[in-house]
Amino acid sequence: NMNIQVEDIRIRAILSAYRKRTPVTEGYVEVKEGKTWKQICDKHWTAKNSRVVCGMFGFPGEKTYNTKVYKMFAARKKQRYWPFSMDCMGTEAHISSCKLGTQVSLDPVKNVTCENGLPAVVSCVPGQVFSPDGPSRFRKAYKPEQPLVRLRGGANVGEGRVEVLKNGEWGTVCDDKWDLVSASVVCRELGFGSAKEAITGSRLGQGIGPIHLNEIECTGNEKSIIDCKFNAESQGCNHEEDAGVRCNIPAMGFQKKLRLNGGRNPYEGRVEVLVERNGSLVWGMVCGENWGIVEAMVVCRQLGLGFASNAFQETWYWHGNIYANKVVMSGVKCSGTELSLAHCRHDGEDVTCPEGGVQYGAGVACSETAPDLVLNAEIVQQSTYLEDRPMFMLQCAMEENCLSASAAQTNPTTGYRRLLRFSSQIHNNGQSDFRPKNGRHAWIWHDCHRHYHSMEVFTHYDLLNLNGTKVAEGHKASFCLEDTECEGDIQKSYECANFGEQGITMGCWDMYRHDIDCQWVDITDVPPGDYLFQVVINPNYEVAESDYTNNIMKCRTRYDGHRIWMYNCHIGGSFSEETERKFEHFSGLIDNQLSSR
Repeated sequence: NMNIQVEDIRIRAILSAYRKRTPVTEGYVEVKEGKTWKQICDKHWTAKNSRVVCGMFGFPGEKTYNTKVYKMFAARKKQRYWPFSMDCMGTEAHISSCKLGTQVSLDPVKNVTCENGLPAVVSCVPGQVFSPDGPSRFRKAYKPEQPLVRLRGGANVGEGRVEVLKNGEWGTVCDDKWDLVSASVVCRELGFGSAKEAITGSRLGQGIGPIHLNEIECTGNEKSIIDCKFNAESQGCNHEEDAGVRCNIPAMGFQKKLRLNGGRNPYEGRVEVLVERNGSLVWGMVCGENWGIVEAMVVCRQLGLGFASNAFQETWYWHGNIYANKVVMSGVKCSGTELSLAHCRHDGEDVTCPEGGVQYGAGVACSETAPDLVLNAEIVQQSTYLEDRPMFMLQCAMEENCLSASAAQTNPTTGYRRLLRFSSQIHNNGQSDFRPKNGRHAWIWHDCHRHYHSMEVFTHYDLLNLNGTKVAEGHKASFCLEDTECEGDIQKSYECANFGEQGITMGCWDMYRHDIDCQWVDITDVPPGDYLFQVVINPNYEVAESDYTNNIMKCRTRYDGHRIWMYNCHIGGSFSEETERKFEHFSGLIDNQLSSR
């Protein structure tokens, strides 16, 4: 095999049209020998070699190119050739796994020549996320209408736990026999290059739901992972063996347009961005107003530093670069999937930062791991019931705003409220502990529960009609976070009693039982009918998680005025889009406010 390191091979753009583009998709393949970059003779060059080179540089495929233009270029300049050709099968994840090809002929003066040949050229097809020409060419080559594979729980673009859609339901892949060849099929299918790493042992967090594929064996030429040979039986597999990937992605240069300054370590600091002003590039600060964890996530991803663990709206305690003390970006609002902070919505050149000043620059702290909270949908379905609770037993709950506004008009001695009660079992399936945003000094004593709550809005509980309008006022539930139970031999670390430390350890869960005060929705004013019940965990994104898509749980609900039935309870995103559309006629509600009547 060839012993070539990643940094010793490159695609060098030759034509001016490609020199101006990011990423570089077409040009000479060059190998570094000593300190000199050398071309490769194309006499024994194959499309399989091109496929491997393109894959290494983050591109899923290769295409033909205009050979005439390159002949003209080659004639103008003497080339320096590498003395060997390459012999790839096309399924390798990296050029170093290819065989060394035949030696190129040497002329009498010991110069390597490439008689009647030219320097080898590759022309790669970028995935739609990275395409400078827009997504059309990639979509033709790869994209099925409904993607059959997705990545979840990864910090950076092109990495995550592999999830496959089968029979309308998303499930995971068991890591038995999981290797770079199979991982590369997933990466290319999603528009990335070959796989940099095939990840085993649920190192990117545990999934939920079925385990669809086991003992996958791909040849490397498949268009999709579901075309590979696999065992549909997953006996002996559990979510601790969920497979993941880390894919090669194109060099977009985003990292160079952002930096952190003044922090105690390279993972934290004031955010400084490179922007164009009056024709020149300048570094400056980002306004800290409304800066949150979602924006911080984009910064950490752009810098390749993992997840955000904190977002700071003030950074007076970090001295950034004195030449970057001017606010050059404000009004930043990200959805969380952007590859670069510049792709988020922001004010452009009309910068407004009311607080202004150096101390209000946005800051972040990044971390390689993050927690991932998931509500147990089955337990909600099994534990739901109605209770008519007398008002005299609800005084504490009333003070803590756990009842609908109409409770204020209910007779305090003879009246009652009808409560939809259920248990919440919240698991931390991530790779680090879930800790509340607020330190102890900001925790609030709750008389009903007789302990401190570290998160004032930890969950939203809502009852909606089928067009997505709220019918009950719902409830913004505050929580004290602790470990009720843990998997296997994991030790509990957090408890609410005696002003103890709060959080949920990875591999543990917090059980808020149905009989605890405020663990309900007040449905006294709701008429009989068909509804949707919805729970959203960590709804304000106060704490960083590796995956927010699984923070929502929905159930179909039938209420006949006396009894209530919950059915089809599931975590958002666990079924195909089509199944979700049949389940409900709208996409769900993230905002917990009651629309004004």
